[in-house]
Amino acid sequence: MSGDTEIVDLFVIGGGVNGAGIARDAAGRGLSVTLCEKDDLAEGTSSRSGKLVHGGLRYLEYYEFRLVREALIEREVLLESAPHIIWPMRFVLPHSPDDRPAWLVRLGLFLYDHLGGRKRLPATRTLNLRTAPEGAPIEDAFRRGFEYSDCWVDDARLVLLNALDAAERGARILTRTACTAARRENGLWSVEMRDGRTGIKTTVRAKALINAAGPWVNDVINRVAGQNSRRNVRLVKGSHIVVPKFWEGRQAYLIQNSDKRVIFINPYQNDLALIGTTDIPYEGRPEDVKAENSEIDYLIRVVNRYFKRGLAREDVVHSFSGVRPLYDDNADNPSAVTRDYIFELDASAGQAPLLSVFGGKITTFRKLAEHALDRIAPFFPAMGKPWTSKGHLPGGDIANADFEQFLGDLGRDYPWMPASLTKHYGRLYGTRTRVLVGSARALADLGRRFGKDFFEREANYLFEHEWALTSADILERRTKHGLHLSAAEKNAFENWCASRLAKAG
Repeated sequence: MSGDTEIVDLFVIGGGVNGAGIARDAAGRGLSVTLCEKDDLAEGTSSRSGKLVHGGLRYLEYYEFRLVREALIEREVLLESAPHIIWPMRFVLPHSPDDRPAWLVRLGLFLYDHLGGRKRLPATRTLNLRTAPEGAPIEDAFRRGFEYSDCWVDDARLVLLNALDAAERGARILTRTACTAARRENGLWSVEMRDGRTGIKTTVRAKALINAAGPWVNDVINRVAGQNSRRNVRLVKGSHIVVPKFWEGRQAYLIQNSDKRVIFINPYQNDLALIGTTDIPYEGRPEDVKAENSEIDYLIRVVNRYFKRGLAREDVVHSFSGVRPLYDDNADNPSAVTRDYIFELDASAGQAPLLSVFGGKITTFRKLAEHALDRIAPFFPAMGKPWTSKGHLPGGDIANADFEQFLGDLGRDYPWMPASLTKHYGRLYGTRTRVLVGSARALADLGRRFGKDFFEREANYLFEHEWALTSADILERRTKHGLHLSAAEKNAFENWCASRLAKAG
């Protein structure tokens, strides 16, 4: 073990959306920050969501008014800060009188429209599904529907861009680095880390420790920090399937099931659809979670109740599952467990503080980060004020948050680039597309082509600027190229990555 005596203000454990958001906010307020993540950024829960920035319409049924209001306000803030990875989407909700009465749905949508001070998104409207084009794929038994607004987000890139902004503001981001021990010594935390690639151990001292480990939050408290907690997370598994898109139009659908669950059916990656999610108690290792056959059958069955074009198992091109680390409020129904977040601050007898984060959802990560820093503010009297509500994420400084106008500008700047490639770069990298493209003046300048809209220059950019270390980091999280490559193309890219890493030593 090295004798590293570096002292930082804040040590953050966990490279999901909450940890990255806290690191970004703290670095922007002038604190010195180190963040460690035992795997890749967003490799756990934060890349396995339903990919929505939303208020949580169904949470109104459980009287989560504070959470829904905060999430609806954040929806507008995030839409402004990152219009390249977050964009509006209209959701069609076919009314099923067997599941919820129409008056209850209308009341929920009225509250949804007005609870959070909606400014940019269009209001709810009622649809005649027999005549509206949005009703064309819906079974004739469903005559009436409602259409409302929420937003889509590239969840893994949301995490990555928060970490990138944190690093550019001075934070140190360590991936594939596990926090193995943390002990209080002489008024500071002595934190031991182990590099997962080299096995080398280092120690950092920190004035405060923030535990944003998600599903592993209790493990960090108990095993790593040697403390006790009176709170627990409740692990709930949510699974999704990906199928070819089976309707016309850009709208998404939200359908109700007889068990009171709601299922989202969203356009995904231009020609695909993302369907989910389930809500199942989970007691295994978070690392081992996967979509079970019973969950896939459940999602197909719910979709087939509403849509004329029935799905079959062979339509499923991909599935994934994530573990949501919800704060355990002792609710009997997994769907009723609060999606709100709770903090536990351990700073007894003037000791260096340990702040642990329980629960939370992607939409409220920025506000969660602000509240987390509020809790440790007494320990850092010189810490700056909150700033992220007006700050853009990297690549998000698009004039008037008008992505379509920005895309048109990119097309004029790079007339040699196919429209699909321009959109791909614009969506993932925003204004930083110009950094990625660099001096390229033709497609040939982008290097080897691994598949549709996937060139060597992008892969190199991700290795050099965004902490990518493996082919999966690129194909599954920083991009979704993996959904569009053949087995042979994936194999060729994996071989290229291995060769590149070998040359880099």
